[in-house]
Amino acid sequence: MDIAHARFLFPGVRDRVFLDAACVSLLPLPAEEALARLSEDLLRCPARDASAHHIALDRTADDARREVARLIGAAPEQIALVESTTQGLQIVAAAVPLTAGDNIVVAGTEFLGLAVPWVPRRQHQGFDIRVVDCADGRVTVERFARVVDGRTRLILLSSVQWTSGYRVDLAGFRELADRHGACLVVDAIQQLGAIGLDVTKTPIDFLVCGGHKWLNAPVGRGFLYVHPRQLECCPTPTWGYLNIVEPAEGWANYFATPSLPAVRDYQFTSSARRFEIGGTANYPGNVVLASAVGLINTLGIASIEAHIRRLTDQLLADLPAAGARVVSCPEPECRSGIVTFTLGGGPARDRACLDFLLARRILISQRYTQGVGGLRVSVHFFNTEDDLRQLVAAVAEFQRR
Repeated sequence: MDIAHARFLFPGVRDRVFLDAACVSLLPLPAEEALARLSEDLLRCPARDASAHHIALDRTADDARREVARLIGAAPEQIALVESTTQGLQIVAAAVPLTAGDNIVVAGTEFLGLAVPWVPRRQHQGFDIRVVDCADGRVTVERFARVVDGRTRLILLSSVQWTSGYRVDLAGFRELADRHGACLVVDAIQQLGAIGLDVTKTPIDFLVCGGHKWLNAPVGRGFLYVHPRQLECCPTPTWGYLNIVEPAEGWANYFATPSLPAVRDYQFTSSARRFEIGGTANYPGNVVLASAVGLINTLGIASIEAHIRRLTDQLLADLPAAGARVVSCPEPECRSGIVTFTLGGGPARDRACLDFLLARRILISQRYTQGVGGLRVSVHFFNTEDDLRQLVAAVAEFQRR
Protein backbone atom coordinates (compact mmCIF):
# COMPACT_ATOMS: atom_id res chain seq x y z
CA MET A 1 0.00 0.00 0.00
CA ASP A 2 1.22 3.50 -0.80
CA ILE A 3 0.43 6.91 0.70
CA ALA A 4 -2.01 7.89 -2.05
CA HIS A 5 -4.10 4.75 -1.49
CA ALA A 6 -4.04 5.18 2.28
CA ARG A 7 -6.12 8.36 1.98
CA PHE A 8 -9.11 6.25 0.93
CA LEU A 9 -8.96 4.46 4.28
CA PHE A 10 -10.02 7.68 6.04
CA PRO A 11 -13.70 8.50 5.40
CA GLY A 12 -13.32 11.61 7.53
CA VAL A 13 -11.44 13.43 4.75
CA ARG A 14 -14.04 12.93 2.03
CA ASP A 15 -16.29 15.92 2.69
CA ARG A 16 -13.87 18.42 4.21
CA VAL A 17 -10.27 19.50 4.53
CA PHE A 18 -9.09 17.90 7.75
CA LEU A 19 -5.84 19.44 8.97
CA ASP A 20 -6.11 18.92 12.71
CA ALA A 21 -4.44 15.63 13.62
CA ALA A 22 -2.52 17.49 16.34
CA CYS A 23 -5.85 17.85 18.17
CA VAL A 24 -7.69 14.57 17.58
CA SER A 25 -7.02 12.60 14.42
CA LEU A 26 -9.26 10.40 12.30
CA LEU A 27 -9.77 6.66 12.60
CA PRO A 28 -8.82 4.58 9.53
CA LEU A 29 -11.15 1.89 8.22
CA PRO A 30 -8.90 -1.06 9.22
CA ALA A 31 -9.03 0.13 12.84
CA GLU A 32 -12.81 0.40 12.67
CA GLU A 33 -12.92 -3.15 11.28
CA ALA A 34 -10.69 -4.41 14.10
CA LEU A 35 -13.03 -2.77 16.59
CA ALA A 36 -16.04 -4.40 14.89
CA ARG A 37 -14.41 -7.83 15.16
CA LEU A 38 -13.81 -7.29 18.85
CA SER A 39 -17.42 -6.14 19.29
CA GLU A 40 -18.61 -9.34 17.67
CA ASP A 41 -16.46 -11.38 20.06
CA LEU A 42 -17.85 -9.42 23.01
CA LEU A 43 -21.38 -10.07 21.80
CA ARG A 44 -20.99 -13.81 21.32
CA CYS A 45 -18.06 -15.08 23.47
CA PRO A 46 -16.66 -17.37 20.75
CA ALA A 47 -14.23 -19.13 23.11
CA ARG A 48 -14.93 -22.43 24.87
CA ASP A 49 -15.91 -20.61 28.04
CA ALA A 50 -15.79 -17.15 29.58
CA SER A 51 -12.42 -17.81 31.20
CA ALA A 52 -10.81 -18.55 27.84
CA HIS A 53 -12.64 -15.52 26.43
CA HIS A 54 -11.15 -13.27 29.10
CA ILE A 55 -7.65 -14.62 28.49
CA ALA A 56 -8.05 -13.95 24.75
CA LEU A 57 -9.12 -10.38 25.52
CA ASP A 58 -6.04 -9.86 27.69
CA ARG A 59 -3.88 -10.98 24.78
CA THR A 60 -5.17 -8.14 22.58
CA ALA A 61 -2.38 -6.15 24.25
CA ASP A 62 0.28 -8.28 22.55
CA ASP A 63 -0.27 -6.93 19.01
CA ALA A 64 -0.44 -3.37 20.26
CA ARG A 65 2.87 -3.71 22.09
CA ARG A 66 4.50 -5.32 19.04
CA GLU A 67 3.35 -2.63 16.59
CA VAL A 68 4.36 0.21 18.91
CA ALA A 69 7.75 -1.39 19.52
CA ARG A 70 8.29 -1.73 15.76
CA LEU A 71 7.42 1.93 15.24
CA ILE A 72 10.06 3.25 17.66
CA GLY A 73 12.72 0.54 17.37
CA ALA A 74 12.07 -0.94 20.81
CA ALA A 75 11.38 -4.43 22.10
CA PRO A 76 7.77 -5.35 23.04
CA GLU A 77 8.80 -6.02 26.62
CA GLN A 78 9.85 -2.36 26.89
CA ILE A 79 6.32 -1.14 26.09
CA ALA A 80 3.58 -0.53 28.64
CA LEU A 81 0.08 0.26 27.42
CA VAL A 82 -1.55 3.22 29.15
CA GLU A 83 -4.75 5.18 28.85
CA SER A 84 -3.12 8.40 27.68
CA THR A 85 -0.01 10.54 27.70
CA THR A 86 -1.14 11.96 31.02
CA GLN A 87 -1.42 8.54 32.64
CA GLY A 88 2.02 7.63 31.30
CA LEU A 89 3.49 10.77 32.86
CA GLN A 90 1.73 10.04 36.14
CA ILE A 91 3.34 6.59 36.16
CA VAL A 92 6.78 8.12 35.58
CA ALA A 93 6.19 10.63 38.37
CA ALA A 94 5.32 7.78 40.72
CA ALA A 95 8.27 5.63 39.62
CA VAL A 96 11.12 8.15 39.89
CA PRO A 97 11.64 9.27 43.49
CA LEU A 98 12.48 12.92 44.12
CA THR A 99 13.70 14.42 47.37
CA ALA A 100 14.37 17.84 48.85
CA GLY A 101 17.09 19.60 46.89
CA ASP A 102 16.39 17.77 43.64
CA ASN A 103 15.03 19.60 40.63
CA ILE A 104 13.28 18.90 37.37
CA VAL A 105 13.52 21.12 34.30
CA VAL A 106 10.79 21.96 31.78
CA ALA A 107 10.25 24.60 29.08
CA GLY A 108 7.76 27.38 29.73
CA THR A 109 6.12 26.79 26.36
CA GLU A 110 5.16 23.17 27.05
CA PHE A 111 1.63 21.82 27.13
CA LEU A 112 0.53 22.04 30.75
CA GLY A 113 -0.08 18.29 30.93
CA LEU A 114 3.66 17.65 30.83
CA ALA A 115 4.23 19.49 34.12
CA VAL A 116 1.00 18.87 36.05
CA PRO A 117 1.93 15.41 37.47
CA TRP A 118 4.89 16.98 39.28
CA VAL A 119 3.40 20.28 40.46
CA PRO A 120 1.46 18.92 43.48
CA ARG A 121 4.29 16.55 44.40
CA ARG A 122 6.84 19.34 44.87
CA GLN A 123 4.89 20.68 47.84
CA HIS A 124 5.41 17.57 49.96
CA GLN A 125 8.59 16.14 48.39
CA GLY A 126 10.53 19.40 48.45
CA PHE A 127 12.02 19.36 44.95
CA ASP A 128 12.14 22.35 42.61
CA ILE A 129 10.61 22.79 39.17
CA ARG A 130 12.85 24.96 37.00
CA VAL A 131 11.18 26.61 34.02
CA VAL A 132 13.25 27.45 30.95
CA ASP A 133 12.25 30.61 29.11
CA CYS A 134 11.60 29.74 25.46
CA ALA A 135 9.43 32.72 24.60
CA ASP A 136 10.38 32.61 20.92
CA GLY A 137 9.25 28.99 20.71
CA ARG A 138 12.72 27.47 20.30
CA VAL A 139 13.35 24.79 22.91
CA THR A 140 17.11 24.36 22.69
CA VAL A 141 19.76 22.36 24.51
CA GLU A 142 21.73 25.55 25.15
CA ARG A 143 18.88 27.15 27.07
CA PHE A 144 18.31 24.07 29.20
CA ALA A 145 22.06 23.75 29.86
CA ARG A 146 21.95 27.07 31.75
CA VAL A 147 19.65 25.66 34.43
CA VAL A 148 20.40 21.92 34.51
CA ASP A 149 22.87 20.92 37.22
CA GLY A 150 24.03 17.96 39.30
CA ARG A 151 20.75 17.88 41.27
CA THR A 152 18.58 17.69 38.16
CA ARG A 153 16.76 14.35 38.23
CA LEU A 154 14.44 14.80 35.26
CA ILE A 155 14.42 16.77 32.01
CA LEU A 156 10.81 16.95 30.82
CA LEU A 157 10.45 17.55 27.12
CA SER A 158 7.97 17.36 24.25
CA SER A 159 9.81 16.18 21.16
CA VAL A 160 7.55 18.42 19.07
CA GLN A 161 6.11 21.57 20.60
CA TRP A 162 2.34 21.62 20.50
CA THR A 163 1.73 25.25 19.51
CA SER A 164 4.54 25.86 17.03
CA GLY A 165 5.61 22.43 15.78
CA TYR A 166 9.22 23.06 16.82
CA ARG A 167 11.06 19.72 16.85
CA VAL A 168 13.77 19.54 19.49
CA ASP A 169 17.26 18.11 19.23
CA LEU A 170 16.67 14.88 21.14
CA ALA A 171 20.23 13.66 20.67
CA GLY A 172 21.53 16.90 22.17
CA PHE A 173 19.17 16.64 25.12
CA ARG A 174 20.27 13.04 25.65
CA GLU A 175 23.87 14.21 25.91
CA LEU A 176 22.89 16.98 28.31
CA ALA A 177 21.01 14.53 30.52
CA ASP A 178 23.94 12.12 30.50
CA ARG A 179 26.40 14.84 31.55
CA HIS A 180 24.37 15.49 34.68
CA GLY A 181 23.03 12.01 35.40
CA ALA A 182 19.44 13.06 34.72
CA CYS A 183 16.55 11.09 33.25
CA LEU A 184 15.18 12.22 29.91
CA VAL A 185 11.38 12.07 29.85
CA VAL A 186 9.87 12.70 26.42
CA ASP A 187 6.27 13.36 25.45
CA ALA A 188 6.19 12.31 21.78
CA ILE A 189 2.47 12.67 21.10
CA GLN A 190 3.02 15.40 18.49
CA GLN A 191 5.71 13.45 16.65
CA LEU A 192 5.04 9.73 16.50
CA GLY A 193 3.10 8.67 13.44
CA ALA A 194 4.35 11.64 11.45
CA ILE A 195 8.10 11.91 12.07
CA GLY A 196 10.39 8.99 12.83
CA LEU A 197 11.93 8.40 16.25
CA ASP A 198 14.21 5.44 16.99
CA VAL A 199 15.01 4.82 20.65
CA THR A 200 18.01 2.66 19.71
CA LYS A 201 19.63 5.69 18.06
CA THR A 202 18.49 8.25 20.62
CA PRO A 203 18.14 6.52 23.99
CA ILE A 204 15.30 7.98 26.05
CA ASP A 205 14.58 6.94 29.62
CA PHE A 206 10.81 7.28 29.40
CA LEU A 207 8.79 8.05 26.28
CA VAL A 208 5.03 8.59 26.47
CA CYS A 209 2.52 8.93 23.66
CA GLY A 210 -1.26 8.93 23.50
CA GLY A 211 -2.82 7.32 20.45
CA HIS A 212 -5.47 9.87 19.56
CA LYS A 213 -3.34 12.30 17.56
CA TRP A 214 -0.86 11.32 14.84
CA LEU A 215 -1.23 7.58 15.54
CA ASN A 216 -4.89 7.84 14.38
CA ALA A 217 -6.27 5.77 17.24
CA PRO A 218 -8.58 8.19 19.09
CA VAL A 219 -10.05 5.79 21.62
CA GLY A 220 -8.18 6.39 24.88
CA ARG A 221 -5.12 4.23 24.40
CA GLY A 222 -1.43 5.07 24.30
CA PHE A 223 1.88 3.72 25.47
CA LEU A 224 4.85 4.26 27.72
CA TYR A 225 8.30 3.13 26.59
CA VAL A 226 10.72 2.35 29.42
CA HIS A 227 14.45 2.08 28.77
CA PRO A 228 16.05 -1.16 30.06
CA ARG A 229 18.13 0.69 32.62
CA GLN A 230 14.95 2.16 34.14
CA LEU A 231 13.28 -1.23 34.09
CA GLU A 232 16.16 -2.47 36.23
CA CYS A 233 16.31 0.33 38.76
CA CYS A 234 12.83 1.84 39.08
CA PRO A 235 10.44 0.42 41.67
CA THR A 236 7.12 -0.95 40.46
CA PRO A 237 4.81 2.10 40.45
CA THR A 238 1.53 0.17 40.38
CA TRP A 239 0.47 -3.20 41.72
CA GLY A 240 -2.27 -5.20 40.04
CA TYR A 241 -2.75 -8.89 39.53
CA LEU A 242 -1.82 -8.68 35.84
CA ASN A 243 1.53 -7.13 36.78
CA ILE A 244 2.63 -10.39 38.37
CA VAL A 245 4.32 -13.23 36.54
CA GLU A 246 1.69 -15.41 34.88
CA PRO A 247 1.33 -18.78 36.64
CA ALA A 248 2.99 -21.68 34.85
CA GLU A 249 -0.30 -23.55 34.67
CA GLY A 250 -2.12 -20.57 33.15
CA TRP A 251 -4.67 -18.25 34.71
CA ALA A 252 -7.69 -20.52 34.17
CA ASN A 253 -6.14 -23.49 36.01
CA TYR A 254 -4.62 -21.20 38.61
CA PHE A 255 -8.01 -19.69 39.49
CA ALA A 256 -9.52 -23.18 39.69
CA THR A 257 -7.03 -24.25 42.40
CA PRO A 258 -8.82 -24.61 45.79
CA SER A 259 -5.76 -23.66 47.84
CA LEU A 260 -5.24 -20.32 46.05
CA PRO A 261 -4.40 -17.70 48.72
CA ALA A 262 -5.05 -13.98 48.23
CA VAL A 263 -2.29 -12.79 50.54
CA ARG A 264 1.24 -13.98 49.90
CA ASP A 265 4.50 -12.77 48.34
CA TYR A 266 4.06 -12.14 44.63
CA GLN A 267 6.68 -12.06 41.88
CA PHE A 268 6.16 -9.12 39.54
CA THR A 269 7.14 -9.19 35.88
CA SER A 270 10.44 -7.52 34.96
CA SER A 271 9.04 -6.14 31.68
CA ALA A 272 7.40 -2.75 31.18
CA ARG A 273 4.08 -4.48 31.78
CA ARG A 274 4.66 -3.84 35.48
CA PHE A 275 4.10 -0.14 34.73
CA GLU A 276 0.58 -0.86 33.50
CA ILE A 277 -2.54 -0.60 35.62
CA GLY A 278 -2.44 -4.34 36.22
CA GLY A 279 -6.16 -5.03 35.90
CA THR A 280 -8.83 -5.45 33.25
CA ALA A 281 -7.59 -3.36 30.34
CA ASN A 282 -8.97 -1.20 27.55
CA TYR A 283 -9.51 -4.00 25.03
CA PRO A 284 -11.10 -1.77 22.36
CA GLY A 285 -8.15 0.58 22.72
CA ASN A 286 -5.73 -2.32 22.30
CA VAL A 287 -7.15 -3.49 18.97
CA VAL A 288 -7.56 0.01 17.55
CA LEU A 289 -4.05 1.08 18.56
CA ALA A 290 -2.56 -2.12 17.10
CA SER A 291 -4.40 -1.66 13.80
CA ALA A 292 -3.75 2.08 13.43
CA VAL A 293 -0.05 1.80 14.26
CA GLY A 294 0.15 -1.28 12.06
CA LEU A 295 -1.05 0.83 9.13
CA ILE A 296 1.70 3.37 9.83
CA ASN A 297 4.28 0.59 9.97
CA THR A 298 2.98 -0.86 6.69
CA LEU A 299 3.26 2.50 4.93
CA GLY A 300 6.67 3.08 6.52
CA ILE A 301 7.45 6.05 8.71
CA ALA A 302 10.17 7.21 6.28
CA SER A 303 7.62 7.43 3.44
CA ILE A 304 5.13 9.19 5.71
CA GLU A 305 7.74 11.71 6.85
CA ALA A 306 8.81 12.42 3.26
CA HIS A 307 5.17 13.00 2.23
CA ILE A 308 4.57 15.34 5.16
CA ARG A 309 7.81 17.18 4.40
CA ARG A 310 6.72 17.81 0.80
CA LEU A 311 3.37 19.16 1.91
CA THR A 312 4.77 21.40 4.63
CA ASP A 313 7.32 22.74 2.13
CA GLN A 314 4.37 23.73 -0.06
CA LEU A 315 2.54 25.32 2.86
CA LEU A 316 5.56 27.33 4.04
CA ALA A 317 6.04 28.64 0.50
CA ASP A 318 2.39 29.56 -0.11
CA LEU A 319 1.18 31.02 3.19
CA PRO A 320 3.14 34.31 2.96
CA ALA A 321 1.60 35.02 -0.45
CA ALA A 322 -1.82 34.72 1.22
CA GLY A 323 -0.89 37.41 3.72
CA ALA A 324 0.03 35.12 6.60
CA ARG A 325 3.14 35.18 8.76
CA VAL A 326 4.58 31.75 9.54
CA VAL A 327 5.32 31.25 13.24
CA SER A 328 6.92 27.80 12.92
CA CYS A 329 10.67 27.58 12.48
CA PRO A 330 11.64 26.99 8.82
CA GLU A 331 14.89 25.06 9.44
CA PRO A 332 14.52 21.44 8.25
CA GLU A 333 15.94 19.95 11.44
CA CYS A 334 13.32 21.79 13.53
CA ARG A 335 10.32 20.94 11.35
CA SER A 336 7.45 18.57 12.06
CA GLY A 337 3.93 17.97 10.76
CA ILE A 338 2.73 21.18 12.43
CA VAL A 339 2.84 24.55 10.68
CA THR A 340 1.57 27.52 12.69
CA PHE A 341 0.79 30.93 11.20
CA THR A 342 -0.80 34.21 12.20
CA LEU A 343 -2.42 37.06 10.29
CA GLY A 344 -1.28 39.78 12.68
CA GLY A 345 -3.71 41.84 14.68
CA GLY A 346 -3.70 39.49 17.64
CA PRO A 347 -5.68 36.42 18.65
CA ALA A 348 -9.04 38.00 17.81
CA ARG A 349 -8.23 38.34 14.12
CA ASP A 350 -6.80 34.84 14.01
CA ARG A 351 -10.00 33.60 15.66
CA ALA A 352 -12.07 35.36 13.01
CA CYS A 353 -10.02 33.61 10.33
CA LEU A 354 -10.48 30.28 12.08
CA ASP A 355 -14.25 30.74 12.13
CA PHE A 356 -14.12 31.65 8.44
CA LEU A 357 -12.22 28.44 7.67
CA LEU A 358 -14.43 26.22 9.81
CA ALA A 359 -17.51 27.56 8.05
CA ARG A 360 -15.94 26.25 4.84
CA ARG A 361 -15.20 22.87 6.46
CA ILE A 362 -11.47 23.48 6.64
CA LEU A 363 -10.45 22.19 10.06
CA ILE A 364 -7.43 23.60 11.88
CA SER A 365 -6.94 24.87 15.46
CA GLN A 366 -5.91 28.00 17.34
CA ARG A 367 -3.32 27.36 20.04
CA TYR A 368 -1.01 29.46 22.25
CA THR A 369 1.29 28.99 25.20
CA GLN A 370 3.52 31.65 26.78
CA GLY A 371 2.78 33.93 23.83
CA VAL A 372 3.83 31.38 21.18
CA GLY A 373 1.27 30.16 18.69
CA GLY A 374 -1.45 31.15 16.28
CA LEU A 375 -3.43 29.12 13.78
CA ARG A 376 -2.10 25.57 13.86
CA VAL A 377 -2.17 23.36 10.76
CA SER A 378 -1.49 19.64 11.17
CA VAL A 379 -0.37 17.97 7.93
CA HIS A 380 -0.66 14.18 8.01
CA PHE A 381 -0.17 11.38 5.51
CA PHE A 382 -3.86 11.37 4.52
CA ASN A 383 -3.59 14.99 3.36
CA THR A 384 -2.93 16.11 -0.21
CA GLU A 385 -1.63 19.14 -2.09
CA ASP A 386 -5.23 20.06 -2.88
CA ASP A 387 -6.05 20.22 0.85
CA LEU A 388 -3.35 22.83 1.28
CA ARG A 389 -4.38 24.77 -1.81
CA GLN A 390 -7.89 25.05 -0.42
CA LEU A 391 -6.55 26.24 2.94
CA VAL A 392 -4.27 28.87 1.43
CA ALA A 393 -6.97 30.09 -0.97
CA ALA A 394 -9.42 30.48 1.93
CA VAL A 395 -6.86 32.40 4.02
CA ALA A 396 -6.21 34.73 1.05
CA GLU A 397 -9.98 35.21 0.61
CA PHE A 398 -10.33 36.09 4.29
CA GLN A 399 -7.54 38.64 3.99
CA ARG A 400 -9.28 40.33 1.05
CA ARG A 401 -12.52 40.80 2.98
